[in-house]
Order: sequence, then structure tokens, then C-alpha cells
Amino acid sequence: MKILFFGCDDFAAVSLRRLLEAGHKVVGLVTQPDRPRGRGLHVEYSATKELALKAGLEVFQPDTLKDQSVVARLRDFGADLFVVIAYGKLLPADILALPGYSCINVHASLLPRYRGAAPVNWAVINGETETGVTIIRLNIAMDGGDILSQAVCAIPLDMTTAELRPRLAALGADLLVDTIPRISAGTVTPKKQDEDQVSKAPKMHKDLGHIRWTESARSIHDLVRGTQPWPGAFTFWRGKRLKVLDACAASALVQGQPGEIVELHKDGFLVQAGDGAVLVRQVHPESSRPMDARAFLAGHKLSLGEVLG
Repeated sequence: MKILFFGCDDFAAVSLRRLLEAGHKVVGLVTQPDRPRGRGLHVEYSATKELALKAGLEVFQPDTLKDQSVVARLRDFGADLFVVIAYGKLLPADILALPGYSCINVHASLLPRYRGAAPVNWAVINGETETGVTIIRLNIAMDGGDILSQAVCAIPLDMTTAELRPRLAALGADLLVDTIPRISAGTVTPKKQDEDQVSKAPKMHKDLGHIRWTESARSIHDLVRGTQPWPGAFTFWRGKRLKVLDACAASALVQGQPGEIVELHKDGFLVQAGDGAVLVRQVHPESSRPMDARAFLAGHKLSLGEVLG
């Protein structure tokens, strides 16, 4: 089949690379317009565009999908299958109807759980022990199409979102390469999603990582690892923001009020939570560099009994 690929980020680029390596006929890439990024506001290509240009693929970057000239351009690619991964826009009905076979999407969760923009983050934040990838046939509902295939991935207790995403990207690419021939052969049986099992994974925002020390130690641990690399977990110390880069649930010899520093030792410092305590092992103080908690303790006069937050 001739495949038109829609996608932008590094997660999508893994699948695009696998399709090319597997010998599939990719006729082009549709990705978001180039935008200034970073402090210098330099224009950077998306990860998929960089890969597509190296592979000699035609790249199409429409500002909108609602213009009929865009629909006509997509039709001209003559694709049998649209593959959509982390594209960032919903495809309207007239575009979904273009390819001869279908439009499919690789989503980084076990649908119908964690529909939305940040499924990997929310699975970690919520303390899930497993997640996975799902390939669905797209419809006009957000992540609501029929399931074509799924693969499961365990989430180790200390794994961060930053570590889990590449695993899921590779798993999704393998599943995609396995599923496309079965779509072509007509051996895939679509399965409707159970709407009673739906959960949401909304877009992340910068204040989501604010640590509330009244929560359990395990919940705070999951928030720290689930908000990496962005927006990051943080608290306040002496009126300044203190990012918590690494922490784990632990037991404390002394108990205090939530947010109180109850122990100091070589591995870091213990902070009382609503249930249990949190061992903070790596931090990033405001107007400073990231450092392990030992270096932080050596350079700052942290006192027992101080309350964070």
C-alpha cells in the first residue's frame, strides 16, 4: 500500500523510520508548519520532517486541514492508507474518507484508557504498573475509533515518563509494521472500544507538577517521575521554587507535619508526606543548576523542622 504519514515529534519519527526500513512505500509526510523554538526563537524542523527530507520524501505543512485546497492536495498523494501519530490535529471527516483502505493512528495507551494528549504522563502519574500502545481506525472522535491491535508494556516502579516514551515508541513502531500487512490482507477484525472504561489524559500544563505534601508519599513519587521532562515537579523553599528531579517513597524515624523536613543524611533529605515520607535525591534550585541532594545540603543550610511548600 502507498502510505501518507502524518506526524511531528520524536515518538512519531520512530514509526516513520521503521516503515521506511521495512520497505513500505511512504509517499509523503504531513507535519505541522515550522515554528520558532527555544530562547533564541530559531526555526527548527520537526523530528519527522528532518527524517523525511533525508529520505527524499515530499513534505506538506498545511496551517489548517479545513481548506478544500488542502483536501485536494492530500488526495493528490494517491495514498491507500493514512498513518497518523502525534500529529496534533484532528482529521475532519472529508480527509478521513480520502484513503482507499483507512486512516489509522498509533496511540500510547491501552485504549479506551487514557484518551488524550498526554497518555504516557498520566499513566505514570496515576501509578499504573502497565500501559501499552493501541492502533485504531480513526473516526471524528478523539481517540475513539475501533481497535485494530494492541501491545502491552510494563511500567517499572522507578521509571519516568522520559524513560517510558522511547520504549512505547519502539513498541508502537513494531506493532504498526506488523499490523499494516494484516490490514492489507483483510485479516484484522476491528473491535469497538468499551465506553464504560474510558479515562482521560489531558494536555499537561506548567503548574501540574506542584507538589502537595498532604498527598501520600507514593503519589508524590509518581508525580515526580510522571512530570519529567516537562513540566517537572516542584515545591517552594524559603519563598523560592525548588524543582524535585528525583525522589522516592521512604520510611522516616521522625514524623512531622506534611512538607516538614524530618531527616537529613547522605542520600538526601526526608520530607513528611500525608502518608509516609519522601526521600528527595536530586533537586534544581531556582537560579542555579541541577544537583544531587548531597550537594544541595552541602551548599545550603537546610534545617530540620523547615516546611516546604
